[in-house]
Amino acid sequence: MKRIVIALFCLIAFGSCTKDFIKTNQDPNQISDDMLKQDFNLVGSPFSNMIFNLNGHQIEEDLCYDDWMGYMATPTDFVGNVNNTTYYIRWNVYWGRVYGSVMSPAKQVIQLAQDNKLPMFGTWAKLVRILAMSKLTAIHGPVIYSNYGSKAATILYDKESDLYNLFFKQLDTIQTAFAANTGYKGFAKFDPSAYGGNIGSWMRLTNSLRLRLAMRLSKVDPVTAKTQGEKALSDPAGLIDDNQYNFTNNLLGNIMPVAQICYQWDDTRMGAVMESFMVGLNDGRISKYYAPLSNPSLAADHPSVPYKGIRNGAYIKTKADHVPFSKVSNDFNSVTTRRDFTAAEVLFLKAEAGLRGWAGAGDPKTNYEAGVRASFADWGASGVDAYLADNTSKPINYVDPVDARNNFTAASTITVAWNNADNNELKLEKIITQKYFAAFTQTLEAWVDFRRTGYPKIPHVAKNDSSPDWGIIPADQWIKRMPFVNSERTGNAAAVADAVTKMGPGAADDIATRLWWDTGGPNF
Repeated sequence: MKRIVIALFCLIAFGSCTKDFIKTNQDPNQISDDMLKQDFNLVGSPFSNMIFNLNGHQIEEDLCYDDWMGYMATPTDFVGNVNNTTYYIRWNVYWGRVYGSVMSPAKQVIQLAQDNKLPMFGTWAKLVRILAMSKLTAIHGPVIYSNYGSKAATILYDKESDLYNLFFKQLDTIQTAFAANTGYKGFAKFDPSAYGGNIGSWMRLTNSLRLRLAMRLSKVDPVTAKTQGEKALSDPAGLIDDNQYNFTNNLLGNIMPVAQICYQWDDTRMGAVMESFMVGLNDGRISKYYAPLSNPSLAADHPSVPYKGIRNGAYIKTKADHVPFSKVSNDFNSVTTRRDFTAAEVLFLKAEAGLRGWAGAGDPKTNYEAGVRASFADWGASGVDAYLADNTSKPINYVDPVDARNNFTAASTITVAWNNADNNELKLEKIITQKYFAAFTQTLEAWVDFRRTGYPKIPHVAKNDSSPDWGIIPADQWIKRMPFVNSERTGNAAAVADAVTKMGPGAADDIATRLWWDTGGPNF
């Protein structure tokens, strides 16, 4: 209950961001702007916190797409087990994090960079802004971007198609500025990521982000997707196509959120979907992601692999029932960084691009296997050769030893080994399923892929509490988006109504409305 109160307080505190963004006042006892100008501190100091806040925490991640996609699940019956995880929206706070901790300081940096003739910092802030907003639009759809900072009574949202076109244009400008200043050293002391201010590395991230966003549009706007994807693939700065270029984010002394939620709060455990896939496919990464059971009898259906997860949207009677299930690996308690964009993701993007005939993508099989290898290496897992050669092992059915209502039959019959004789649909399922495994602890893009392609094949929530309050999800469907935050519904109501019209005929501000790129149509 204490955490719920805190979460609701955060929702109130952050949710009103678009009407009354963070104001800064000069405290006479604090360091002055003139002093901050030394060594670029004035424009550089906000970046550490902005980049840290690209990611979410308990609500944004674990009680949303971590759970919806079956990576993790809660043993806790929050609010009588009627909550986000069972499709009744109680918490909705990533909006506030992005606007309050990324967009607001980025706006200030861009202005300060212009005023102080430090354009590279303005360019960097614009890239961080796109990284954040490309996540936010994947959650809500239309968002306030081009009109951010407006003083108008109604602040209009960008239509998704317009937003992506603007992202691509801005990425062009950003990459041009970076390319003209590859030796620039000004970012070094302010960059909390593994890049240490290296412009070449940030250029690889820019190309990789373009490729990610292009692939989102592969079904709704295949011409733009192909054009932008091929631009990313052909750019001489390259991509994050090797683990040495992974974009990892400093935790700034904080505990990895999933570890804090698991070990300190006891509010999350392994997801049953990952148990089904990883146990069935003999995936060596399972021990890098999760901790084995203290009571192996809970995994009586596969005693030689002592891991047990909780089903997405599970029936939960009492917290004590499922707390003994597998935690995340204890290693997450001591990590100092988290993954934000990895070579594995890029290689799987290239594999899909190859299936779609994008120039420069390379051979799908080569990129698929390279993506699996990159993920195993990144996580320090062994056995990748045997894993890639396995053409017989398949996902297993799930058994909940506490409550049989949570049991499910594996929806996927996929194997790991690549077969050039397979049709493109099966090849895509293999690519996206492996991309899903590799995305552990950075799971939003897996939810994007699932809505876009239907892969990986996962079960529906066990307990579906969707209702007219937030939108009804039929028994044969999954959650499609998050609604706009309540502060916007009340404080910017005309803009919210306009945003709904921008989502297309029959749209509503609910969890059942598809985003623009989620066409529901065939993949090929």
